Amino acid sequence: MIESKQIQRHKLVLVVDDHEINRDALGIILEDEYEVIYAENGAQALEQIRTNADRLSIVLLDLMMPVMDGFEVLRRVTADERLRHIPVIVLTAEKNAELRALQLGASDFITKPFDVPEIIIARVARIIELSEGRQLISAAEHDPLTLLYSRNFFFEYANRLFRYSPELRMDAVVLNIEKFHAINAVNGREFGDEVLRVIGDEIHAFLAETQGIASRTEADRFDIYCQQPQDYHAVMNRFQAKVNGISSNVSIHLRMGVKPWQQGVEPVLQFDGARAACNMARGDYQNPVMIYDEDMRRRELLNQRLLNDLRSAVTQKQLAVFYQPKYDIRSDPPRLSSAEALIRWRHPELGMIAPGEFVPLFEGNGHISIVDAFVWHEAARQVALWKARFGVTLPVSVNLSRADVFDPTLVSRLDRLIRDNGLEFKDLKLEVTESAYTEKASDLLEVVRQLRRLGFEIEMDDFGSGYSSLNMLSDMPIDVLKMDMKFVRNIESSETDFRLVKLILDIAKYLRLRVVAEGVETEGQLNLLKDAGCDLVQGYYFSRPLPPEEFEKLLERELTIGGGLAK
Repeated sequence: MIESKQIQRHKLVLVVDDHEINRDALGIILEDEYEVIYAENGAQALEQIRTNADRLSIVLLDLMMPVMDGFEVLRRVTADERLRHIPVIVLTAEKNAELRALQLGASDFITKPFDVPEIIIARVARIIELSEGRQLISAAEHDPLTLLYSRNFFFEYANRLFRYSPELRMDAVVLNIEKFHAINAVNGREFGDEVLRVIGDEIHAFLAETQGIASRTEADRFDIYCQQPQDYHAVMNRFQAKVNGISSNVSIHLRMGVKPWQQGVEPVLQFDGARAACNMARGDYQNPVMIYDEDMRRRELLNQRLLNDLRSAVTQKQLAVFYQPKYDIRSDPPRLSSAEALIRWRHPELGMIAPGEFVPLFEGNGHISIVDAFVWHEAARQVALWKARFGVTLPVSVNLSRADVFDPTLVSRLDRLIRDNGLEFKDLKLEVTESAYTEKASDLLEVVRQLRRLGFEIEMDDFGSGYSSLNMLSDMPIDVLKMDMKFVRNIESSETDFRLVKLILDIAKYLRLRVVAEGVETEGQLNLLKDAGCDLVQGYYFSRPLPPEEFEKLLERELTIGGGLAK
């Protein structure tokens, strides 16, 4: 009880009356419960209200005063966004004035003269309690940084618009900040908050021009439920221009997904579509606006089907590993050297699904680890099987995704896989994409070094498709560069492309790295690569990826005709 009274004493009450006797009377009634300050006219009252706006719990306001009357004070307080939350009880002896004051925004009234102190104390306490309850609701209702709706209130109001105003054709828009966590990490939390405030202010300005509501739904995501503007690209340019003006030294990119109005589709489902469209625009700085359409819906349904079916695909042996041979072109004729394991999916209803359909999907959500583990085990089993059947070991390259590299059990799992199949570590080559080296590079490099110390050979896959610079190669624990097929594609017709290939080969030679050229399809490409000093090639010129039973025939033929595998 004492604690409650102490809390109450910190609540500030402003008493405004031009008669000193009235001020003193109210002060005597309230001062045991509250901290009380005074003003003797409306002008003084406004000054006190503005000065103490953050502390003031309530105003007791006389209506008939010189300089500025109470009606004018009420008008100004309710018109001010910063002050309107402060409740006002009017003090009056005129019945007609009570109604007018309530219409102007007064919370209650106390009739003069002040003859029952308990009633005054009870009314003041009740109005403060109601006001604080409203402020708590308002605080939960809005994001304090942007003053946009919080997520729960946003969807409540969006659902009301959907139910009660069906004539409004409202689109769902998701606006997201690319790599916001990195912006915060590099430039500081205050800078990140400023970015959010600027976007919030621009959303408020946009909604002032059209009908709609908006929310800061996540740290870096804004949801907007609005009537369709003429051009979403123009809206996007407007938001992007605003964030571009924040700093000339920081690059900030936005992306936008839109799910247009569709009769009968509830807001939550609309925003699911808008979010999917926004995710499709991730990293695409040339086309940052995606409109959810029928093709995207089919793609989304297919993606969900593939995600749902992945585990059964593994248990029911729908996944299959194909093998594409790699040839050593330093000998004449070229000799089979090794192979790459490539995943395929024979779906019982959808037929053969190309890896381009599901690998990027699973990479995006971490499920690629399930696929990779399947490939490792199948490849190791197959290498052991061929070793037993033919008396030779054909090394096979398997992929390590970023999700695999950061698995703390990776090294022990691969160690056990090699030992369980009676192989040597060099029999299973590990491919890591170039782009993986640019994210959490120090952690990845340490894992790769551990794998190399065991005896695994490490291949950098898709070299030239990512963002690493050539001088980074000297720090990377790798044994082989796999040159991305885009370099090989035009070397017969483009002198520039061929010079670039020779440059990569020269650097690799200087660093004592072997090079595998991917995507070799013609004899002309093969001869140019051989003359330039390339070590190994793979591609349709020699063979497409083959299922194990067909690859085995190729292997048997190479051993019979070619006299063995390349060393």
